Parts: sequence; structure tokens; C-alpha cells
Amino acid sequence: MALDKEKVVRVQDTEFQDDIVETGKILPDVDKIRTCIQCGTCVGGCPSGRRTAWRIKTLFQKAALGLKEEVLDSDDLWCCTTCYTCQERCPRAISTTDAVRVIRNVAFREGYAKKNHLFVCSLLFKFGHAVPVNDPTKELRKKLGLGELPPTVHSYPEGLKEVNIICEKTGFKEVWEKQWKKAQEAQK
Repeated sequence: MALDKEKVVRVQDTEFQDDIVETGKILPDVDKIRTCIQCGTCVGGCPSGRRTAWRIKTLFQKAALGLKEEVLDSDDLWCCTTCYTCQERCPRAISTTDAVRVIRNVAFREGYAKKNHLFVCSLLFKFGHAVPVNDPTKELRKKLGLGELPPTVHSYPEGLKEVNIICEKTGFKEVWEKQWKKAQEAQK
């Protein structure tokens, strides 16, 4: 019985990597993701990887193999804290953290945003912050001798309008609205 090479050998699909590189072209060296040699230096220094299933080299390996849905739908993609430790240590000078941020953008654009992230976006549109100042925080700020509100959109309500204009002009709000609606319908 002869082996069916179609089943044994997977041809590398570069379309997904091409999409990552194209999406991140405004960032320096994101195209270097293609040069990852899977040495594991990034994993060894990752503080998030010590506590979670997050393995950045696995993400890059799956991206190189064209496993788009597996990468974009992974909860692990969101475990990166963007501390840049992996990027600073990479012997190939790959912009690893920047590439993760780009892959997250692709995931969001393609409809793979997690429910909690969509909720945080709703807070951004409503308050101008992903984590709005609440009453206990206001009290703590007073005890520390700070103003009740930080010098951000909380203190400058006109800034909220500007935040929403930016979100609309970049297309972020439109993408969010589609996904938010989809998530709400899925709950019914």
C-alpha cells in the first residue's frame, strides 16, 4: 500500500503570514516573523508563559503553517501582556510583541474577538477608557491626595467625543458593532 503524500505532507500556506505582514506593514520589522527559527528564547523569558498556556513560538509556528482559524480563535492569543521581553531577547530581532498585536488586530477584524474584549470596547465608547474610574477608585485617589479624577477623558468630557471620532474614522467602531451584534444574537 503506497502512502498518499497529500495526507502525509502539509504544504506550507503563506497566505496567513502574508496577511499578518500586510496588516502590520506600518510597524518596523513585522515581516521578520517569517524568519523565526523556533529556538524558544521567547518562551523561556515570557512571564505570562510561566502562568498560562501561552507559547509565542507555537503561535508563530501555527501562523507559518497557515493555521489561521486555530491562531485567531485561540484564547492563548490574548494571554500576552505585551511586556516586550520576548522581543528584546529574540536572537533574530523579530518584532515578536508587535507581531502579536498585529495578529490580535487581524483576529478582531476577522470576527474572532472574545466577548470580554467586546465588552471592554463598549466601555471605551461610553467612558473613553477601557477601565473607567469607579467610586472606590475616586475615594482611593482622594486618600492619596490626588484629584478625584485623573487628567484624562474623565476630567475632559469633550475628549470622549474625540475618542469616538477616532474610533469611527479608523473603522474600529463599525467592526465592533458588527461583532457586538453577532455576540448578542448568539446569546439568545
